[in-house]
Amino acid sequence: MSTNTTSTYSDFHLQFIAGEWQTGKDDSTNTNTNPYNGDTLVEIQQATKDQLNEAYDAATQAQEAWAKQTPAERSAVLYKVVNILDQRQEEIVDWLIKESGSTRIKAMVEFGATRAITLEAATFPNRVHGEIRPSNTPGKENFIYREPIGVVAVISPWNFPLHLTQRSIAPALALGNAVVLKPASDTPVTGGLLLAKVFEEAGLPKGLLNVVVGSGSEIGDAIVEHKAPSLVSFTGSTSVGKHIGELANGGEYIKQVALELGGNSPFVVLKDADIEQAVKAAAFGKFLHQGQICIAINRVIVEDEIYDDFVERFLAHVKTLNVGDPNKQDTAVGPIINEKQVKSLKEKIAKAQEEGAKMILSGEIQGQVVPPHIFTEVTREMDLSRNEVFGPLVGIIRAKDEDDALSIANDSMYGLSSAVFTADMQKGLRFARGIRAGMTHINDISVNDESNTPFGGEKNSGIGRFNGEWVLEEFTRTHWISMQNEPREYPF
Repeated sequence: MSTNTTSTYSDFHLQFIAGEWQTGKDDSTNTNTNPYNGDTLVEIQQATKDQLNEAYDAATQAQEAWAKQTPAERSAVLYKVVNILDQRQEEIVDWLIKESGSTRIKAMVEFGATRAITLEAATFPNRVHGEIRPSNTPGKENFIYREPIGVVAVISPWNFPLHLTQRSIAPALALGNAVVLKPASDTPVTGGLLLAKVFEEAGLPKGLLNVVVGSGSEIGDAIVEHKAPSLVSFTGSTSVGKHIGELANGGEYIKQVALELGGNSPFVVLKDADIEQAVKAAAFGKFLHQGQICIAINRVIVEDEIYDDFVERFLAHVKTLNVGDPNKQDTAVGPIINEKQVKSLKEKIAKAQEEGAKMILSGEIQGQVVPPHIFTEVTREMDLSRNEVFGPLVGIIRAKDEDDALSIANDSMYGLSSAVFTADMQKGLRFARGIRAGMTHINDISVNDESNTPFGGEKNSGIGRFNGEWVLEEFTRTHWISMQNEPREYPF
């Protein structure tokens, strides 16, 4: 790990628009607080629609020259970003802990993912390529170019704010685009302003990255409806994603969308699985970041023959997890992001019991810290099974056999990530291919994200794929140019 010899970043009360740090001009203020202890981290006067327009104007003007930069020049900026991330690792991890409620374990995971996608994006300028295709018209040549899509609007979430923001802006910029970013209100620093500081330090030309912190009522729809962006990249809930999709395709200007939405990840344990390993995986895949991850385990599905044994071991293991201060090295479960989410989790706990689920583990909710809650005798019809939990609550469902387990796993409107444990890898592969999801992991957790593999879902979990070759398609446009090299005969 590199030692940070530079001064820490400051002035996070300002907006980054058109390459300048300026004060928001809206009457409202974003009071950014630590979800563990309630301390105020920064107060940000929010941006107006006029400032959003200024950001889009700057992005539009800067993008054309940036697209003409050589691949090496664009790559160099991304490699500088990687170096700055390394130098400022402790500073960044500290912000993730105090702003998003990340445990130190989760913050390190997120930092690593952020670094990896930046490093991958640095290779993109030299990997994007076109094609030459034959023609049935004599004397004609067909050229297919991959070109920058232009201006990209990015709306990022609060749960993995640094990584899930960088997952869009690093590839977009590497491929010659400009970006206007609206970070989540709960994480304006780690979800945007901190990255703006990093890119500014790396020498990114002015206007290419704009971070606009504003209320949803003021700029939420406007960032999508504005004429400038050709693509809207959104990570968040399915309900908001549907609204963004409607705005992007129902207004005056039609845009492409990349939507990574909600999940209801099944974690299936078949009767021949290594139960002890499955227990450890289930605990980590469920309770990492308090379960506030779109690909977190949402449903644990266990074959009848080993159900009771799994439950007993899982309960014993989860009881050993440390809950509380996210800054401590051994804390597994820290705070929930805000009071609204805590209230939602309390309602889910009550509803699970009303519907007949048996709560075998609970604990006192202190402030925004919700300890693990485990429910058995859960059925596929219950709310705990049907909807995304987004917290440290988990239901364990009994499956009659392998076929029943697969049926339960697929019984969801979502299809983001999934996992299956078995000793028979061929059976695992057969089972995995039967799951209708964008991602399935055999003998591992549903929480997986690698910078060179396709990340995305099916059904109500979204449209499009991030990472690797797949994001090259998302953040570029296809342009067919034909060349008629000799006079062509026309019918009239």
